[in-house]
Amino acid sequence: MLRTVTTCLCLSCSLTLATSARAEEPASGAAPDAELLRSVLEENRALRSRLDALEDQVRSARDDASAARSAATQAEARSAASQPTNRPPAVGAGPLAETPAGGGARLQLLDLSVDVLSSAGFSSEEDDEIALLQAGGHDPARRGFNLTNLELSLLGAVDPYLDGEIHLIYFLDPEGESNFELEEAFITSRMLPFGLEEHGLQVELGQMFTEFGRINPQHPHAWDWQDQPIVLSRFFGPDGMRGVGTRIGWLLPVPWFSELHGGVQNAQGETMQSFLSSDEAFEENPIGGRPFASGGTRSVSDLVYLLRWVNGFELGEDWAGQLGVSGLRGPNATGSEGRTWVYGADWLLKWVPASSDRGWPFLRIEGEIARRHYRADSFFDADTLVSFDHETFTDWGSFLQMLWGFRRGWSIGIRGEYATGNDDTYAPGSAIATRSEDPFRGNRVRVSPLLVFQPSEFSRFRLQYNADNADFLTGDDSAHSFWLGLEFLIGQHPAHRF
Repeated sequence: MLRTVTTCLCLSCSLTLATSARAEEPASGAAPDAELLRSVLEENRALRSRLDALEDQVRSARDDASAARSAATQAEARSAASQPTNRPPAVGAGPLAETPAGGGARLQLLDLSVDVLSSAGFSSEEDDEIALLQAGGHDPARRGFNLTNLELSLLGAVDPYLDGEIHLIYFLDPEGESNFELEEAFITSRMLPFGLEEHGLQVELGQMFTEFGRINPQHPHAWDWQDQPIVLSRFFGPDGMRGVGTRIGWLLPVPWFSELHGGVQNAQGETMQSFLSSDEAFEENPIGGRPFASGGTRSVSDLVYLLRWVNGFELGEDWAGQLGVSGLRGPNATGSEGRTWVYGADWLLKWVPASSDRGWPFLRIEGEIARRHYRADSFFDADTLVSFDHETFTDWGSFLQMLWGFRRGWSIGIRGEYATGNDDTYAPGSAIATRSEDPFRGNRVRVSPLLVFQPSEFSRFRLQYNADNADFLTGDDSAHSFWLGLEFLIGQHPAHRF
C-alpha cells in the first residue's frame, strides 16, 4: 500500500512539474520537448529516491515499536505470574472487553447479553391443571403474570483454539419460588490437532443441550411460540434434554450442507427425563407408574448416546429447506435392564424474497415427529412383595407450525400438536391407573394461533391462544388459554441457527 502511494505521489509531482514548465515556455517553443522531458524524469527519480528512504524509515520504526510491545507484554505476564493479586481484573471499555488471563493470554468477551421473557394471561382451567397443560419449565403456567425466563449469556474466545459459552437462567415457578440454573457451559473447538478443522470437524465439551431435532437445542427466547411443544415436554422434561458430555460435529464433504453429529452425555439428572432421571423428577412423572430404581452409572453402557444427521438445501433464489433425523439410546430409571430409545425427524421450509426489507416478508414452515420406546425392567420389593414384569411403553408425538411475516415487524402463525401412546398397563397401587389419566402419556391435541409484533431485534410482543383437548382434564376435556408475552434483550446476542 505504501509503495502504491509513493508511485502516485511521484507521478503527481511529475505531472505538476511538467505542467508548470510548459506554462513558462515562450510562445515560440524555443525550449525543445526532449530537454523538458529529461528534466521531469530526473526530478521524478529524485522524488522516488527520497520517498523510498522515508518508507524504509517508517518500516524500521514500526518493527521497533512491535518488538517493544512484545517485550512489554512478556514482562507484564511474568510479573503477574510471580505476584498474584486478589483484585478482579478490569474490563476494557472498548467494543471488545478484554481481561488478562493466565500465561499472558487475553480473554476476549465477544457477546454479553440479558434476555427476559415474561407474560400475562388467563385460562379456563385452575392453576394446578394449567401447570400440567403448560408442562415446559419456561411456559406461562399460571393465571396472572409470569416471569418465565431471564437468561444471562456470556460468549467469548478462550484462545486461538477454543471458544467458551455460558448461559445462566433465573425464573419464577408457578408457586412464585425463585429458581437459578446453569443452563449451558461448554467450549467449542476452533482449531484441532493435525488440522482436522479443515476437514469439517468440530468438538464441543461441557454442559449443553442435546442436539436432538430443531427445538430442543434452542434456548426459550429463540422459540417462535411461547411454550415448549408437548412431545418435547413429555420426552425430555420441563427444561429440555441437556447434560454434561461431549459432541463431535462433522461437516461432510458433499456439494450441499450436510452435517453429522455424534455425542455422549451423562444419563442422570432432572433434565434426563426419559433416561436415568432423578428421584425427585421421577416422582413427579413416573413413566408407566413404575417406581424409581436407578442404579446409577456402572459402565459406559449407562451413558446416553446421540446420533444426528441434518441436511440443508437451496430451493431456488428465494426458498431454502432443511431435513434432519435424530436418535438417542440410554438406560432408564426402572432398573439395570431398563433401556430407552428415542428417535425422530424434523424439517424446515423457509421463504425470504431477494427484495426483502430486513427479513420481511417471510414464510417459515417447520415441524418434528418423535417416538419413544421405554422398556421398563422387572421389579420386586421383598418388603412389600410388590412385583412388576418387563414392560415396554411406546409414545409418540408431533407438531407442525407456520409463521408468516406479512409486513416489517409483524408476523402471524398457527401451530398444531398431537401426542399419544399405547400400553395401558400401569403399576398396581400407583396414583395413575390408566394411560388416559396420565397427563404425560394420555391423548392430547393443541392448536395455537399466534400474533407477533417485533419493533426491533431487541424487543418482541406475542399474543397466543391455546385450544387444548386432553384426556386427563375434567369435564369436556377441553381448555382455553390466552397469553400475552413480552421479551426484551439488553446487550449483544449471537445470531440464531438457520
